Amino acid sequence: MIGSTCVAALMVFGCASSATTTNAAKATPPAPQTQATTAPSTAAAPTSDSVTIDPADFRRWLDGVRSDALAQGISARTLDRALPGIQPQPRVLELDRRQPEFTQTFGSYLQKTVSARRIADGKAMLVKHQALLGPIEAQYGVQARFLLAFWGMETNYGSNFGGFPVLGSLATLAYDQRRPAFFRRELMAALAIVDAGDIPADKMVGSWAGAMGNLQFMPSTFRAHAVDRDGDGRRDIWGSLPDTFASAAKYLSDEGWKRGQGWGREVILPTGFSYEQADLSIRKPVSEWLAQGVRPAGASALPVSESGLQASIVVPAGARGPAFMVYDNFRVIMVWNKSVLYALGVSYLADQMVGGAGLVVQPPADDVPLRRSDITEMQTLLARLGYDPGPADGMAGGQTRSALKAFQTRQGLIADAYPSQEVLSRLRSVAQ
Repeated sequence: MIGSTCVAALMVFGCASSATTTNAAKATPPAPQTQATTAPSTAAAPTSDSVTIDPADFRRWLDGVRSDALAQGISARTLDRALPGIQPQPRVLELDRRQPEFTQTFGSYLQKTVSARRIADGKAMLVKHQALLGPIEAQYGVQARFLLAFWGMETNYGSNFGGFPVLGSLATLAYDQRRPAFFRRELMAALAIVDAGDIPADKMVGSWAGAMGNLQFMPSTFRAHAVDRDGDGRRDIWGSLPDTFASAAKYLSDEGWKRGQGWGREVILPTGFSYEQADLSIRKPVSEWLAQGVRPAGASALPVSESGLQASIVVPAGARGPAFMVYDNFRVIMVWNKSVLYALGVSYLADQMVGGAGLVVQPPADDVPLRRSDITEMQTLLARLGYDPGPADGMAGGQTRSALKAFQTRQGLIADAYPSQEVLSRLRSVAQ
């Protein structure tokens, strides 16, 4: 999901779109437009713990939306057509409040998102759409394999857009009091898209959080970067693959994608490597990393073209798992989705489509995912010991990992900032 906030997932390394784990084993998908018009109605079915919304109060709230939309230049004609069809979506609030019980380990995440089937489908798509992707790659400088990797990760190559009405989902989340300002802006952006004639309101389907079409763009991202590649007068990321791929390429290009460069590579870290350096905030020339003994995994030498790049080291499974040296394009992938795991998933999938080698160092088979309550306890204990992990929200984000790294350093542990049962046990012992 693209946007300034990630709203759907709980992971060790940030947040990622819920779409990235959906339908990984489906057969070759039908045409995207078919998916957009036949989205499953069961997605919004009520459950036993349904949230209730007062319809009358919701309609009064929509009157305020109408006034704001008119003030922002959205036509009365569009609002007269779109607003009456917007219904509250209690199921959206249920999903928004439902947090995964467990974090995801790097190994389990990669197994789900970069399956053998998804790789094989990606290879087939690369051949099938070569004539379309070639000119787009030439124009924007984004390699075709990455465009397809985003497509595969977001909607499994167009097979799952989500079954929710985008306007209804966004209106429900804007009406709610948890993040009303953000979702109200997205609702206004969605109404502006309808007003521009890009898609009728009743065809605008997407995820429960309002992410839309083949790319799962949030409406604000669509307005800033979507492209009418096929020249039909509409920017259609639901039914037009030319528009879909060009929009993805333009977005990445706008965010600073480096033409002709890759994302990074797996590396082997030297014995005694200081894991305090394994952090996206630390950037060094590749030549400096090499001088420290970092070497490419499974390769005798690094390509000369990469030796002058700026790079960081990331260890998504901690010191016991694989390590990666990542470049500027990896950071652009993280603009799309602020999750190291997601960015590595896209990167690995893209490489596998063109025959890239598998991982040399495998994620630890015995890596145990932590419960959300474990992360909350970890944050509470870090705060009690004088560190600053941020709010005790059960999400091991950057601030929590920085605090964890400081704790590990003081304790003489490997400071890989990786939340594990072992570190939690040490925190309990020290706190007592």
